[in-house]
Amino acid sequence: MKTIVIAPHPDDEVLGVGGTLRRRKAEGGEIAWLIVTSISEAMGWSADRVAARERELNEVARLFAFDQVYRLGLPAAQLDTVPAAELVGKMSEVFKSFKPEEVFVPHYGDVHSDHRMVFDAVASCTKWFRYPSVKRVLAYETLSETDFGLLPMDAFKPNYFVDITGHLECKLQAMQIYISELGEHPFPRSLEAIKSLAMLRGAMSGYECAEAFELLRERA
Repeated sequence: MKTIVIAPHPDDEVLGVGGTLRRRKAEGGEIAWLIVTSISEAMGWSADRVAARERELNEVARLFAFDQVYRLGLPAAQLDTVPAAELVGKMSEVFKSFKPEEVFVPHYGDVHSDHRMVFDAVASCTKWFRYPSVKRVLAYETLSETDFGLLPMDAFKPNYFVDITGHLECKLQAMQIYISELGEHPFPRSLEAIKSLAMLRGAMSGYECAEAFELLRERA
């Protein structure tokens, strides 16, 4: 199995798919990480913060043992300034290079506009006649984005669950690398919230801990 997770921002991959990525790797699969946006001094970030982010990305990549890491380098929180054709084109190059079978994409109902734009771009890269490797497409949930949508018709409706009981601690460890993104409970991106969501999804599916997804398309 060749699995790719598309992360609009670093830490989305851990929050939504961290346990599943570890499980796929343990099962002998290949995993890839596509990071859509980045930060830089030219975008107004401090040199220290940019350097810290580089260290975080390297640590997370090592922890998960990604087979491939792709970085599009587009401006964070400014994807609405990037032409859709450019975003799709860059993503298409990655899909043609890695040839994923399983694709994890942010949920279409997420509050953050970057997430919604990434979802639309990924949809263009999953057509079977152009990307025949793709067999399964799943939407993941991101704490503080998926759960804060206000439109009932766009709510996250999980119908696919992955047992991550043996991989939750690694997910929590990975999230602690992104220390600036964590907060004290009841902040949505707290370790307590991440663990509680895993236990809730586990209770919904008969496991101790699980990650939940919306299965959007599957070809067997």
